[in-house]
Amino acid sequence: MKKRDPDLLLFHAPLLRQGMTTPSAMRDVVWALLPATAASLWFFGISAVLVLASSIAGAVLAEWLFANKEARGESLRDSSGIVTGLLLGLTLPPGLPLWMAFLGGFVGICLGKVIWGGLGHNLFNPALLGRAFLQATFPIAMTTWVPATGDAGFFAIYPGNLALPFMQVSVDAMTSATPLGLMKFEQVVTPLNELAFGKINGSLGETSGVALLLGGVYLWARRDLDWRIPVSILATVILFSACLGLFDAERFPTPWFSVFSGGLLLGAIYMATDPVTSPVTPRGAWIFGIGVGVLVMLIRVFGGLPEGVMYAILLMNAATPLIDRYTQPRVFGRGIESP
Repeated sequence: MKKRDPDLLLFHAPLLRQGMTTPSAMRDVVWALLPATAASLWFFGISAVLVLASSIAGAVLAEWLFANKEARGESLRDSSGIVTGLLLGLTLPPGLPLWMAFLGGFVGICLGKVIWGGLGHNLFNPALLGRAFLQATFPIAMTTWVPATGDAGFFAIYPGNLALPFMQVSVDAMTSATPLGLMKFEQVVTPLNELAFGKINGSLGETSGVALLLGGVYLWARRDLDWRIPVSILATVILFSACLGLFDAERFPTPWFSVFSGGLLLGAIYMATDPVTSPVTPRGAWIFGIGVGVLVMLIRVFGGLPEGVMYAILLMNAATPLIDRYTQPRVFGRGIESP
């Protein structure tokens, strides 16, 4: 006799279940970054493949070495190490020595996640922490920009990629400045169509603003990011740039140049929206995004460096616990007082 299904089913909390898990969210980020990754391969060839593979390898190795034996397989299956390495690689110059890219991925996981207790406990974005380490340790290599491979073909490798650890190589390719550097130090404006679609000097992830926006739309449709953060960052940068343009249009960049140049789109869409290192409250997300946008423009315009996205996000990461503390929603009702 078949047992009759009960009329009332009881489940433990949480009663509302979602299909989104950490591995699925990480895979969504990888899919969203595919257009920007493809653009970097198109413009920088096999060197982009090698730099990205090196940074991912360093991050994955650190995940494997420092994970508990019981959780070692789980730490690799959630793809967080791959995402960290991929994001870091997209912030690196295409001519960077491969051992530096590997070291950046390794240090990013160690200092950005492992010492904080693992996934979900870190205060700073691991990919940006890895880049900050490379920027402080190897400033010349991190600010040496090479042009696209061009007629040399996809399999042309930049000499700097093959440099041995702590050794230098002769660079036979002509280095050049990024659009932000040209604007800040020479008042040369790169056309908007080149920033959005074309080949420009800079990190691997700066090659195409449209590709980054397409990935951001995918993450928004999948509900993998808080839209308030990128919107508030971009809106703040646009408003800040427009106000500066009223004083001196020739000296200060236009709003659209500020948005599509440098690593702003990469940082605003894929790094500032990290759910672990950004505020969890809606009001906190607005404050966080506005803070990042203001810091980016202050560093770009008045600082000594042409770019400030990395430092802006890391500084606001440090302020996230304080923002969450003072933006908690109002609690209705009160607890029962003990006699």
